[in-house]
Amino acid sequence: QVQLVESGGGLVQAGDSLRLSCAASGRTFSTYNMGWFRQAPGKERRFVASISWNGGSTYYADSVKGRFTISRDNAKNTVYLQMSSLKPADTAVYYCAADNGYSGASALEYDYWGQGTQVTVSS
Repeated sequence: QVQLVESGGGLVQAGDSLRLSCAASGRTFSTYNMGWFRQAPGKERRFVASISWNGGSTYYADSVKGRFTISRDNAKNTVYLQMSSLKPADTAVYYCAADNGYSGASALEYDYWGQGTQVTVSS
């Protein structure tokens, strides 16, 4: 089992950058594929990015491709989401998720979730 805690959210202006972190407990973090999702008010939770257990593969939603970068540091049990050129449309609660075997875009497939961190981008 793994517990996830996100941090790094905040209020920024359009065009700014922000880095989210997701710290995981447990000694098996390096075996989990990790994902970032976001949920805006009144909308369903949507895939943002994912990274395989060893960092060898990454996937991005089209809406963030070229602006966001997912990475991980298995020695620190942490996954990151570097966000740049932020837009008001990026405003949402951002969640990290973990799964032992899945690294795709379906939120239903991830077993573990953090509590989320709010990102607000003003115009």
